[in-house]
Amino acid sequence: MPVNDGAAALIVIDMINTYDHEDAELLLPSAREIVPVVAELLAAARAGGVPVVYANDNFGQWRSHHGEIVDAALAGRHADLVEPITPDDDALFVVKARHSIFFETPLSYLLWELDVRHVILCGQVTEQCVLYSALDAHIRHLDVTVVSDAVASIHPELADAALEMMRRNMGARVLRGQDIAFAGDGGRTT
Repeated sequence: MPVNDGAAALIVIDMINTYDHEDAELLLPSAREIVPVVAELLAAARAGGVPVVYANDNFGQWRSHHGEIVDAALAGRHADLVEPITPDDDALFVVKARHSIFFETPLSYLLWELDVRHVILCGQVTEQCVLYSALDAHIRHLDVTVVSDAVASIHPELADAALEMMRRNMGARVLRGQDIAFAGDGGRTT
């Protein structure tokens, strides 16, 4: 069954990460669980011609650009979590400095340029950046899908509550990765 009427984009939130930050030790087990699902989503989106946008924190490195962020993550202690999901040459990259992927970034304009009406969110952290990004997508009148087994958390009980809030308060579809299918028709999903 179709889950949107417009073109979709897969948004990968904060997965290009060195895991050298506060709460990283609490996040790592969950991140390890979701990386294979994120990798499958990336492969399916790419095969279906669906745009992939990495929206990633700059971790306070104000002179950095996406290549430096990727290189630092691949050189870090947890490169094994980044290698399977590294951006390819067709991926788009938006650097963010706050929780929401939309806050003072060009993402809204980019999605408008791509005629995207549906964002499919994966990444980390469910109870923080994913939640705030889903809200900001909702208030921009975008259809939102959150891939429940492709979002990592620090506090599982808060993540469960965040998923429920996204479902109830924002009308987000909360689906498992196996329930997402990217067709090759300009980004439509089922």
